[in-house]
Amino acid sequence: MKAIVHDVYGPPDVLRPAEREQPVPGRGEVLVRVHAAGVDPGVWHLTAGMPYLIRAAGFGLRRPNNQVRGIDVAGRVAAVGPGVTRLRVGDEVYGGCAGAFAEYARAKEDQLAPKPSTLGFEEAAAVPVSACTALKALRDVGRLSAGQSVLVLGASGGVGTFAVQLAKALGARVTGVCSPGKADLVRSIGADEVLDYTSQDPTDGTRRHDLVLDIAGNRSLTALRRSLTPRGTLVIVGGEGGGRWIGGNDRQLRALLLSPFTGHRLRALAAGVRHEDLLALTGFIEAGSVNPVVDRVHPLDEVPEAVRRLRAGQVRGKTVVTVGAG
Repeated sequence: MKAIVHDVYGPPDVLRPAEREQPVPGRGEVLVRVHAAGVDPGVWHLTAGMPYLIRAAGFGLRRPNNQVRGIDVAGRVAAVGPGVTRLRVGDEVYGGCAGAFAEYARAKEDQLAPKPSTLGFEEAAAVPVSACTALKALRDVGRLSAGQSVLVLGASGGVGTFAVQLAKALGARVTGVCSPGKADLVRSIGADEVLDYTSQDPTDGTRRHDLVLDIAGNRSLTALRRSLTPRGTLVIVGGEGGGRWIGGNDRQLRALLLSPFTGHRLRALAAGVRHEDLLALTGFIEAGSVNPVVDRVHPLDEVPEAVRRLRAGQVRGKTVVTVGAG
């Protein structure tokens, strides 16, 4: 099969097309014929091997253990392994997998769900990692209730565009923060108020929110806490900066250590895709309250360019890679 691989860590240019053996599904796994794959910040981090904490976490100290990148996937089930009960060959699915930038990818059954009937494969591939992360941040970690106020820092990105829509669907009042060139997008997906971070400081303390989502940011905990109500919740989703060793994870660690000593709930969140969350998202999508924002669709050979654009902050919503005909 054709795949995009890398056998060394480095910039997006290390990603290259190659022929690889078609994977074989194991127990509880299915083989997906990939029609489209999403591009998220995790792709860059795993390609670059940065921060170094990623390598120590089992992805390979000197070189990547898994040479095919990509987690977001949408396609059809091509084969099923032992113990698979919910899916059959030919089913249209979406979810998370190992190595989506390829014609075939192996995925755990509990990380897949039937593709929403209202979405094509390219739109569906934009959903899994980003939307599952946003849903968990709001519903599970943030404990969002109808009528509360939510501040979304990074509202125009993959997680952010889903967070704005999901927060509105859950009955919250939403303030989105983004660059001036993306304000129209954030407003169009339902934000009640949009702040331009180049001219307004959303954490200056003049506005207080029940829940603050900081998505891939680098603001200090002190600044973020200024935006919270006395019993408000901060959820840190990823982060940038912080050095080569642990990257933006230092703020997450400090937030968890500080939380017991303050009236605020300070929480950290890592991305993950679960069958149950995908089913919940399908409900929102098919009801019309959540729609993926797809910035651009690239062919498989343009994965390096797609990753470069994402890293440069040029993407509104999600970038998608098309792999096979739907």
